[in-house]
Amino acid sequence: MRDLLADIADVGRDPRRGGYSRHGFDRAELELREWFTAEALRRDLAVRTDRNGNLWAWWGSPGADAVVTGSHLDSVPGGGAFDGPLGVTTSLEAVDVLRAKGFTPNRPLAVVVFAEEEGGRFGVPCLGSRLLTGAIDADAARRLTDPDGVTLAEAVADAGLDPARLGRDDEALGTIGRFVELHVEQGRGLVDLGEPVGVADSILAHGRWHFRFTGEGNHAGATLLGDRRDPMLPASALVLAARRIASNVDGSRATVGRLVPNPGGTNVIASTVDVWLDARAADTLRTRVVVDQITAAAAAVAADEGCTVTVNEESYGDTVHFDPALRDDLAGALGGVPALPTGAGHDAGILAAHVPTAMLFVRNPTGVSHAPAEHAEAADCAAGVVALATALERLAG
Repeated sequence: MRDLLADIADVGRDPRRGGYSRHGFDRAELELREWFTAEALRRDLAVRTDRNGNLWAWWGSPGADAVVTGSHLDSVPGGGAFDGPLGVTTSLEAVDVLRAKGFTPNRPLAVVVFAEEEGGRFGVPCLGSRLLTGAIDADAARRLTDPDGVTLAEAVADAGLDPARLGRDDEALGTIGRFVELHVEQGRGLVDLGEPVGVADSILAHGRWHFRFTGEGNHAGATLLGDRRDPMLPASALVLAARRIASNVDGSRATVGRLVPNPGGTNVIASTVDVWLDARAADTLRTRVVVDQITAAAAAVAADEGCTVTVNEESYGDTVHFDPALRDDLAGALGGVPALPTGAGHDAGILAAHVPTAMLFVRNPTGVSHAPAEHAEAADCAAGVVALATALERLAG
């Protein structure tokens, strides 16, 4: 299994940020798609690409009530080597394990690679699974743009897909009877419990909001402080408010990971500042409270500075509770492994509203994710392969 990760270790390396930058339908992600297709064909799996750019590798003929596993191959900017690819490589390895023991599935079984799970290029996470399930409007998705102004419609067309066909895919969705996603844990739950593998219990409610603060561009040296309408001030207030307000709402998290001033000169007062807020909490009410209070705090500073602010919700997902019967069945089959909540979103969380869904976690000794220090030991990855193979055998046998 580590050989499979080694095969792609040089794809999408980011020399500036460290780690990997692999985004939906860019050169690195397309190379990884080719790699996955070759590995699937080497295992005599039938590969097809659905209307939304998700890759499916079928063991046997596609059909209803299938057992599906897999994850994604894209990353956040400067992400780690395991988030996404570990779930894909262990899926292929689990097929190898089952075949080696002479197992033949009694129902269709597939490995899927979802497109643009991280939202690192077009801003919306789990884009492939959202399109598949109809959780995002297809016209709105086609209009999404990357930082270079390329629309999703243009990107999928360049990748050989028809952008007019993007949208809910009842045919593909209807094949899924059960979905199991393996993922490196994004946190220290398994480290603290001393366990190599666990199952997921729930996902925090979470979303992304785009704030644009508009002021007046001007000269940094010639403009008196009292004459300024500087949008960087309310943008900075938002960053500080996010930490202060989230710390007062139990279990919530609020993060500003991206801030873009325009025009971006050192000696220029910005005319606009774009800020993206990521907010998460145990339920919708608490998440909305956090976002509303942060918005109010930033808007007050904007008004004092003579600036305006617009807010656009780019994505949102309510709290996900994974299928309890499936969760408990798999936890028992794996010897009573622990069930953990997570603050990270996943394609499994999108599918959970439509089909019985479960997740397996592999221990991350650093507890770090979305960064180059993300890690999983070889022995724990091997335990993940065995756990996933056990789950697939139980569900497809």
